[in-house]
Order: sequence, then C-alpha cells, then structure tokens
Amino acid sequence: MAGPDPLDPASALDRFRLDDRVAMVTGASSGLGERFARVLAGVGAKVVLAARRADRLEALAADLPDALAVAVDVTDPDGPQRLIDATVGHYGRLDVLVNAAGISRVLPAVDDDIDGFRHELEVDLIAPYELARRAARWWIANDHPGVVVNLGSVLGVGSGGRLRVPGYATAKGGLHNLTRELAVQWARKGIRVNALAPAWFETEMNSADMFHTDSGRAYIESGTPMGRGGLEHELDGALLLLATDAGSYLTGHVLLVDGGWTAV
Repeated sequence: MAGPDPLDPASALDRFRLDDRVAMVTGASSGLGERFARVLAGVGAKVVLAARRADRLEALAADLPDALAVAVDVTDPDGPQRLIDATVGHYGRLDVLVNAAGISRVLPAVDDDIDGFRHELEVDLIAPYELARRAARWWIANDHPGVVVNLGSVLGVGSGGRLRVPGYATAKGGLHNLTRELAVQWARKGIRVNALAPAWFETEMNSADMFHTDSGRAYIESGTPMGRGGLEHELDGALLLLATDAGSYLTGHVLLVDGGWTAV
C-alpha cells in the first residue's frame, strides 16, 4: 500500500507514522526504552522488545498490539545477531533500530576499576555499534532502507561536572561520533543514523540520586535554563522525527533535548 504523498502538505503528519514497519528497541524493560517502545507502537510499528528482564518484556508485550519480546544481554558475543535473527525470523523484516540500553556508574576516576569502566563501554558503546553493524548488513544485503537511533546524552557533549561519570561520559561521547561515522558510511545505502541526546529525564536508573535528593534537584534546576528536568512525554516528538520518514533528510545528527542545558 502506497504511503502518504510527501509533496502534499496536508499529509505531513502522516510521515510521523510507522505503519507496517518493524522497530527494535533495546533496554525496553524500563525507563526511556519502555517509553520509546510504547510511542513507536502508538504510531503503528510492530515492536521488538529487547532487554535482560524477560518478565518485564512479556508484560509490556502483552500491553502492545503486535510486539515480540526477546530476552537478551546485548553484551553477549552472540546477543546482537540472535536479536536480529529473531526479529527477521518473526516479522520478515527490520526497519528501525533504537539503541536505548545503557548503564551509568557514578564515581571519581581515581576510584574507578578498569573492569567496571570496560563493562560500561561494552553496554553503552560497543553493543550499539554491534547491533547497528549487524542490522546494516541485513539492510544492505536485502536492499532495504533502515534507520538507527542511538540514545546519546548531554554528557556526550560535555563533562558530568561534579557528577563524576567517567565511563558514561566517555561512552556517550564515543556514541555521538560513532553516529556521525556510520551515517556517512551508510548514507548511500539508504540507511540513516542519528542520535537522540536528552538531558535529565527521570528513570529507574537515575531517580533516587538525581530527582529525589535536594542536591540532585538543585543540580538539575540550577544548570537548566528552563529550571527543571524533562517530562516523560517530551522526547516523543524528537524520537519520531528521527525514526520516521518525517526525518528522511536527517542523518549524522545528534539531537539535543535538554531544556537549554548545552546552550549555557
């Protein structure tokens, strides 16, 4: 079935839909990953839910119209390919990859241990690379257009300041430039690669330290020109711009959604 006519201004909103397309979301068992999965399903996508916690994935899949839950550790050597194979085996295609899985450790660099640092890079940088690389292989082999959305961060643009997040800042900075590199390599293959870089949104990972302590709230409110952290729905539009045909001429871009944090 033909899609909306891109030359018709009246169909502009239709280009933010993903009807009949398949979107894979890692880190879908909680936080931003879960929200992203719900948003993509809401605009018509069949969603593949990937994370380690099978019970949470199954509960989310039961709440969506056409979803596949795949319990996987994206840092396992065979995890990324198994995830691609499960997706294509079930739906016959893959259209959008959202790399939302991530971890963060807060500690001074002098107190860090190299194994912990390496693991953070494995989850936040190497796994997104491996998933994007293996998805791109399938897209190129099948002459199929594809979209990658990497979850970056304002801490990929600057330091964490007094937060002390050496591994996370390193991984997100690397992910931003990896986004640009892959976008350039695959631009003429019909593959777009962008990153969505939020500032402070409350999630299971950061809730206790950042949003429910006086010092955490002060850090967010004093450093953000809008004076607050982001609300749950305030990444929805940016995600859809990057993931759908609405952003068809957008690649290699890091889209900051930060309440003005990086404008200061």
